[in-house]
Amino acid sequence: MTAIATSTGVPVQARPRRAWAGALIGVALLVLSVASLFIGVSDVSPLALVTGGPDGRAAFLLIVSRIPRTLALLLVGATLAIAGLIMQMLVRNRFVEPGTTGVSEFATLGMLVTMVLWPGMALLGKMGVAAGFALLGTWVFLRIIRAVPVRQLVLVPLVGIMLGGVVAAVTTFFAYRLDLLQSLGQWAQGSFAGVMQGRYEFLWVAGLMGVIAWIAADRFSVIGLGEEFATNLGLDYRRVVAIGMVIIAVTTAAVLVTAGMIPFLGLVVPNIVSLIIGDNVRRSIPWVAGLGAVFVVACDILARVLRFPYEIPLSVIVGIVGAALFLWLLLRKGSRAH
Repeated sequence: MTAIATSTGVPVQARPRRAWAGALIGVALLVLSVASLFIGVSDVSPLALVTGGPDGRAAFLLIVSRIPRTLALLLVGATLAIAGLIMQMLVRNRFVEPGTTGVSEFATLGMLVTMVLWPGMALLGKMGVAAGFALLGTWVFLRIIRAVPVRQLVLVPLVGIMLGGVVAAVTTFFAYRLDLLQSLGQWAQGSFAGVMQGRYEFLWVAGLMGVIAWIAADRFSVIGLGEEFATNLGLDYRRVVAIGMVIIAVTTAAVLVTAGMIPFLGLVVPNIVSLIIGDNVRRSIPWVAGLGAVFVVACDILARVLRFPYEIPLSVIVGIVGAALFLWLLLRKGSRAH
């Protein structure tokens, strides 16, 4: 699979293998989505749906809990992976995503602000405030990166991690002083255990951001070539960057409000897709969305079955699997991360 990446002699060998990989992602997505509907403590099996189950609530649980949870997993996986891809195009660095640039930490700070100043605010309002802080975090990170004199490979994500660490420390300090650490922990830990009908619909806003990213995909491809090159082609660089910042901020906030923080997703998935079909954003966005959804649904199934009937937070499973994949990307022979 790695051999196909972006070899110069492309056509003959690469196309069949790409089609095979795309078909595999599609089949995996379908199988895992169906499996996700029927895995859980309550008896919601095809047989129970026909007979009504032992307590006659199988169909009710499927509609109210299982379907919303699976839809939420698909939306989070697809949109957060796309947000990571857009962030990498804006910064021109394969080692960044919202979680390694301080954007998620800024969104969490926004959640703390709503808990302190407007504790009764509706969830939509909280998402708006979190998105505003995430947008501020994206802007601060980009400004800092522009001021960093040396654009080394690992320096950019290192700056983002330090920025996120500072913001997380400030957030934790005020949460501790205001006795809100437990409440904040619920938002910071990624889990879909509480997702059900009426608790995931904001993720459709993130889905809309994914559609906008796909519409503007060609512009993000040009942005990835650098400001000077994009400007020479007549592209409004600042406007495209602003669109990318909004996509990243709104997606991060919607995921945070619904399920919490999910690490490594936006970092690993775009890199794997880049190995398969290259860096063209328009071609890679459907792949990134599909593979991101497969990744999250698979990790959620593991989270539900490893300690059955108990459930491990999704962020723990994603963190372990994502870290292993990230190390493989770093250490593999002939790594093309840049």
